[in-house]
Amino acid sequence: MMSRHTSFRYQLDPTVEQTAVLTRHAGAARFAFNHSLGVVTTALALRKASPEHRVPWTGFDLINAFNAWKKTEAAGRVIAVDSDGAAEVVVTGLAWRTEVCQQVFEEAAVDCGHALKAFSDSRIGKRAGGRVGFPRFKKKDKTIPSFRIRNKHSKSGRTKIRVGDNGRPRSVTLSGIGAIRVRADTRRLRRLLAKGRAKILYATVSYRAARWWISLTCEASDIHPAHRHQPREQGDHGGWVGIDLGLSVFAVAATADGTEVARIVAPKPLTVGLDRQRHLAKSCSRKQKGSHNHRQAAARLARHHHGVANIRRHFAHQVANALVKTQDRLVVEDLHVAGMMGNRRLARAISDAGWADFARLLTYKQAWRGGVVTTADRWFPSSRRCSACTTINSALTLADRVFVCECGFRGDRDRNAAVNLAQWPMIHRDFSRSPDPRAGGRVTKVRRQIGTDRHSASVGETSLVDAETEARTTLVA
Repeated sequence: MMSRHTSFRYQLDPTVEQTAVLTRHAGAARFAFNHSLGVVTTALALRKASPEHRVPWTGFDLINAFNAWKKTEAAGRVIAVDSDGAAEVVVTGLAWRTEVCQQVFEEAAVDCGHALKAFSDSRIGKRAGGRVGFPRFKKKDKTIPSFRIRNKHSKSGRTKIRVGDNGRPRSVTLSGIGAIRVRADTRRLRRLLAKGRAKILYATVSYRAARWWISLTCEASDIHPAHRHQPREQGDHGGWVGIDLGLSVFAVAATADGTEVARIVAPKPLTVGLDRQRHLAKSCSRKQKGSHNHRQAAARLARHHHGVANIRRHFAHQVANALVKTQDRLVVEDLHVAGMMGNRRLARAISDAGWADFARLLTYKQAWRGGVVTTADRWFPSSRRCSACTTINSALTLADRVFVCECGFRGDRDRNAAVNLAQWPMIHRDFSRSPDPRAGGRVTKVRRQIGTDRHSASVGETSLVDAETEARTTLVA
């Protein structure tokens, strides 16, 4: 049974002809996205004059609108004139629509529909996170060239996207493009496909750092039961391991009894390669924009940034895999990374650490193995709290790397925070303490209403009960 989604990413090694085909497909995707967005903006302008005018908003509506438009005279015509001067319409519609896979147009329209849905959900408060603006038109020089193709079955039963076809293990075959050579080994994916434990859903081709890349999104079966965590007993509430993230040390994992499980130091690729980055950026700025030398310098700088990101991503995957394979219950911090990036003294180090991406990897990898990842409250004082006597040390600063408490406890600051995080699930089960938000308690979003029910409402005044805004305390088990 297919129940999880994963992706395999490879670097392509296309020929000169295939490079032109890939560029043509990326341009077609950008063209279809811009046309779909233009249809929406035109419909919105017409709706102001006549409110009953319908605006295509979903991906299916935009697909139907584009398919109907691409075959009309509004999309263009090709007229041939013979030697006698007689003109004849040869092609009506987009003349080059047969040179690319038709799924590229459809997937670009779907992307435009997703962008519109994100915008509308953000306006009404249905979408969490930051505010999403109205979609913008894609520019050729400022947009990463990319396109997506779905995997379909032909009449013969073969899929449109194949890996290792015709005895070429390091190759990927795409519909309308053909077999393209890849640089990495595809043995792991080919074994999953051969055993029926995975199937390719779609392929995304993009151009980054002067290289063509392909990402194959697959629907795979669950991990083998031998590699999954064994379920715990009903009354077993222990076994938690807290993970404290930091800058000097990337992660420190410890149990609730103070045993340190792991201490991991990050490679810090951005800091290590900062001198080379400055050299490449200065070399790029000295070249004349639009020249061949400027494009080459920009490509070298892009490859350097891409390498730094790959090192950080590979390290995060290694650490996450090592933790989820050995521990079935993990506790991580709810760090406000975007807010901490406002500190100009620590912004570079925080971005080089990649905390947010690591937490995301840890969450879905643990879910694959049947484990649990719990996120501690953002206001839980894991660093200032003594793991021995639970006293809060308010005078602790970032420069203090050793935690010292009045009870006599003395230990490493990061390990003490990891132990507190491991104890957080048991602390969270105690609902008798005061609902202090900075101590990790529950919060009820109300205006000054707690205690106001002691006074009766004035004559003609709507009470809190009638307005359904009275303060309620809900216990979450």
